[in-house]
Amino acid sequence: MKKIQKKRLTGLFLLAAATMMLVLASPLTADEGMWTLDNPPLKQLKEKYGFEPSPAWLEHIRLASVRFNDGGSGSFVSASGLVLTNHHVALGQLQKVSTPQKDYVADGFYAATAAEEIPCPDLELNVLISMENVTARVLAAAKPGMDAVKINEAKKAAIAAIERQSLKNTGLRSDVVTLYQGGEYWLYRYKKYTEVKLVFAPEQQAAFFGGDPDNFTYPRHDLDMALFRAYEKGKPALVKHYLKWNAKGAAEGELVFVSGHPGSTNRLMTQAQIQYQRDYLYPLRLRLMKRTLAVARQYAAQGMEQARQAARMIFGMENGLKVTSGELDGMKAPGFMEKKSASENEFRNMVGTDPKWKSAYADAWVQIATAIEKEKPRLKELYNRRIPGLSLGKIAQQIVQYVAEIRKPDGKRLDGYHDSQLESLRFRLFSPAPIYRELEEALIVDGMKQQLEELGPEDPYVKILLDGKTPEAAAKALLAGTQLADPAVRKRLVDGGEATVVRSSDSLIVLARKLDPVVRELKKWYEDNIESIVKPAGEKIGQARFAIYGKHAYPDATFTLRLSYGTVKGYPMNGTIAPYKTTFYGLFDRAASFDNKFPFNLPKRVANARERIDLATPLNFVCSGDIIGGNSGSPIINAAAEVVGLAFDGNFEFFGGRFFYDDTANRTVSVHSAAMIEAMQKIYGAEKLAQEILGK
Repeated sequence: MKKIQKKRLTGLFLLAAATMMLVLASPLTADEGMWTLDNPPLKQLKEKYGFEPSPAWLEHIRLASVRFNDGGSGSFVSASGLVLTNHHVALGQLQKVSTPQKDYVADGFYAATAAEEIPCPDLELNVLISMENVTARVLAAAKPGMDAVKINEAKKAAIAAIERQSLKNTGLRSDVVTLYQGGEYWLYRYKKYTEVKLVFAPEQQAAFFGGDPDNFTYPRHDLDMALFRAYEKGKPALVKHYLKWNAKGAAEGELVFVSGHPGSTNRLMTQAQIQYQRDYLYPLRLRLMKRTLAVARQYAAQGMEQARQAARMIFGMENGLKVTSGELDGMKAPGFMEKKSASENEFRNMVGTDPKWKSAYADAWVQIATAIEKEKPRLKELYNRRIPGLSLGKIAQQIVQYVAEIRKPDGKRLDGYHDSQLESLRFRLFSPAPIYRELEEALIVDGMKQQLEELGPEDPYVKILLDGKTPEAAAKALLAGTQLADPAVRKRLVDGGEATVVRSSDSLIVLARKLDPVVRELKKWYEDNIESIVKPAGEKIGQARFAIYGKHAYPDATFTLRLSYGTVKGYPMNGTIAPYKTTFYGLFDRAASFDNKFPFNLPKRVANARERIDLATPLNFVCSGDIIGGNSGSPIINAAAEVVGLAFDGNFEFFGGRFFYDDTANRTVSVHSAAMIEAMQKIYGAEKLAQEILGK
C-alpha cells in the first residue's frame, strides 16, 4: 500500500477512534448495523426516516434474498428463478465452465435462450425459509458437574441433534447459528437450489474496470453484475417472492436497504482478541498471502492458458491482501486500541456494579485472554498443518475423514460431517469442475517449502508430508500417484466406505490417512484448550450485554441474512467531495485519461457501443449502508422493496468496517439499476433478458 494511502488510512482511524465504541450501547443514531431479521431496527427507522417495514415487507425481502454458498449474496429478480449477483461472486463458476477455447471470464457470456444457459458444476444457492431461537435447548445441554471440555462436547452434540431433527422434519438445510458470541443460538432453515445455470455476465474488464488500483476506492465505474437461473426438476424455479426492478434507480438522499449475507465482523471481540489478531494472526496471514500470490502470478506469467487457470485465485488473493493490509494498518493506528480499551473497561465496570452480574460474567474477559496466551505457541501449527495446494489435498482429507466420521453417532462427529451437512458436502466433493494439475503442483511445492520453513523439519506433520523427499520430489510423487481429479474416483471411494479408503493406494489418500492422526490431535487440543474456554466466556459476555442493554444492538456478522439501511449520499474525500453517483461519461473519461491502457482499457463491445449508450446514465453510486465481505451481490432496494442497485464493494474508508462503523465516510459502492438495463440493452444485445427483469 502506498505511503499516502497509509497516512490517509491512519487519519481515518484516528477520526473513527474519537467516536468508536463497542456495538452494545443504547439505540444507535447512525445508519449502523447488520441486523438479523428477527430483530430489525424498527425504532431507528421510524424515528429517523418515518418508515416502519411491515412483517409482510420483511418476509418478502427474506424470501427474495439468496445466499451463494461459495461466498456472496444475491436476489431473485424474476418469477422464473432469475438470480442477480456480482460478476466477482460469479467468477468461480465462470472459470469452472470455461475452457481453453472459451474463456467466459474474459469474454463474457449471454444465453439468449434457455437451451444456451450453462449448468454450474457445484453452485448451491440458499434461501432462508424460517428462523427459530434454540438458545435454551443448546444451553440446557450443559449439566451440573460437567467440566469445560464436557460442556463443549455436550453443546456440540445438542446442536447436531437439533439440526438433524430439523432436516428430518422439514427436508430443509438446517444450520444452528451462533449470535452475540454465544449469547443466542438460532436455527436457520434454508431451501437449497443446486440445479443452477449461468445466464449472463459481462467481460471481467467491464465488471472490474480499473482493476486492483481502483479496488476498494470511489468514484468507480464498474459493471459488476451477473445473472443465474435456479431450476427445480429440470425447469426454471417458479418464484413467488422476487424483487421488482426500479428502472430509474437510486436517487440522491433516498432511503435504501441492503439485504445480504455479510461474512464476519469483529466489532464485539474483546480487546485481547483484537490484540492477538493485530500482533500475531494478521502478520502471519499477510506473510503467507503475499507468498502464495507471488506463486500464482509466477504461474500465470507462463502463458495465456496458465493465466486463465489462475485468474480467479489471483483476483481473490489481491482482494484479500488489500483488505487484510488495510485492516492491520487500522488496528495499528494511534488511538484505535486505546478507544477499544476504554469502551471495554466501561462495559466491564457496568458489569461490576451489580453483584449478580459480577458473579456470573466478570471473569469472562480474563478467561478469553488466558486462552489466547495458550493458543499463541501453537498458532503456526494451527495455520500451517494442512495438505498444501488448491483443492486436491483438501479433497483427500475430506474423503478420509468422511468415511471414518459417518460410522460414529452424529453428535460425536467432527464438524462438517454431521447428518445435516452431508448432502452439501457430497455435492461439493463430487463436483465435475476442472482441476489444473500444473497449478496444483506449483502451489503444493511452495506450500511444502512454506511449512518446512514455518514449522521446521522435525515437525511430525512436515516429516510425514515430505517423507524424506524435497518439496519438488514429494509434490511430483503425490500428483503422479493420484486420480482424485476424477470425480468418479472420489465417489467410488466415498461410496465404498472406510474399508475401500483404507485399501486405496492413491498417493493423496495414503498421505491423508497418515496425516489424519496428527490433524485430529491438533483439533482435539484446540477444542479442549481454546474453544471450550472461549465459547462459554463469549456466552457470558453476550448475556451480560443483554442484561445491561437488552437487544438494542446487532450481532457480529456470521454469513447469515442481515438487513442494513442508509441513504444515498456522497462524502468528504481528499479535501473535496465524492459525488453520490458516477456515469458512463466518467467511464469513458477515465479510460481516455489512462490512454485506454490496462487496467483502464475498455472491452471492445463497450467501446463500440459509445454512440448507442446514454452516457448520462448513472453507472455506480454510494450509500451509507453498513456492509462487509459476503455482502457482495446484495440487492440495494428502496422502501417499496424494488431493486435500485447492486452492492459490489466498499470505499477505501470501508476498511475499518470490520471493527466499527462511521457513517461520515463508510460507503457501500453499488452498480446502479439503470446502468444494468442500459448495458444489457445497448452493449450486450440482451433485450429479452432486460425485459424479463423489467417484468415486461
